[in-house]
Amino acid sequence: MKALFIGGTGTISSSVSTRCLKQGWDLTLLTRGVHNALAPEGAKLLKADIADEAAVRELIKEERYDVVADFIAFTPDQVERDIRLFSSCTSQYIFISSASAYQKPLAEPLITEATPLYNPYWQYSRDKIACEEVLMRARRESGFPVTIIRPSHTYCERSMPVGLHGAGGSFAVLERIRMGRKIIIPGDGLTLWTLTHSRDFAKGFCGLMGNIHAIGESYQIMGDECLTWNQIHQCIANALGVRLNAVHIASETLAALHPAWEGPLLGDKSNNLIFDTTKLKRAVPDFHASTRFDQGAREIVSYIYSHPECQKLDSDFDAWCDQVIERYEALTAQLPAFQ
Repeated sequence: MKALFIGGTGTISSSVSTRCLKQGWDLTLLTRGVHNALAPEGAKLLKADIADEAAVRELIKEERYDVVADFIAFTPDQVERDIRLFSSCTSQYIFISSASAYQKPLAEPLITEATPLYNPYWQYSRDKIACEEVLMRARRESGFPVTIIRPSHTYCERSMPVGLHGAGGSFAVLERIRMGRKIIIPGDGLTLWTLTHSRDFAKGFCGLMGNIHAIGESYQIMGDECLTWNQIHQCIANALGVRLNAVHIASETLAALHPAWEGPLLGDKSNNLIFDTTKLKRAVPDFHASTRFDQGAREIVSYIYSHPECQKLDSDFDAWCDQVIERYEALTAQLPAFQ
């Protein structure tokens, strides 16, 4: 069985690539060559920019794939390009959408693949919805063999999932926790969230590759463990062997202070996300997520603190946290008590 991955070295796709190779797939990664060191041993590499449609068409003109998966398509024009490129050379095209596309706020607490797609807070999610619409229209009109995957928050050993971080990533938050400094948790920290290790995600993904039942269908892939953001940060503190010092600030306030956080917070992390994975388990009967987050957090801490390239400090975010926490606590202390 032959597969072509657009990308293949990211948080999600690295684990999928590794599992595919272990299962005996003939795997080719089409990348720009920036992160080739992360490509798993045994994968073939095609160096090209997927945005250069003519160059890619020339590279694959003699090829036929059982599966093509694009891990870096985010906008309708990109999936329209993929339809043109791969309609005649693959039996299955897998698109990576996002669970953030589900309606916000939710009308029902349990999310299934039939939950409506609508996110007024985040352009990223709206673009993913538009991509799905383009692909399903191609399915209806020309039989394009699409399968849509909606991951929730999927992580690997290279980055710690946290409720709030700056442009430099989560290491600055990790360091604040390790040093006993206060961190900001959006809201009251009681929102239920689903985290999935990329190894577990890969089990579901690979089970859908070449799966005839998956053509024309959408699936959400994640584990069944739900944790509050307070519990998530406590797991991180436990992995570091320190006490957690958290300050809770409303998500709406944080989004007002930095509008770029409106989508990730109001359109995603501030909502309870509890998923029903029945449909996936019918299609992939042996799927189960085996890594609890407390285990994953310890793995991440071990990896990051032994790999200097993962230790990216963020002085701007760090200073901002100190200023906001200090002023927030001072203002709170000045509020009148109700007698």
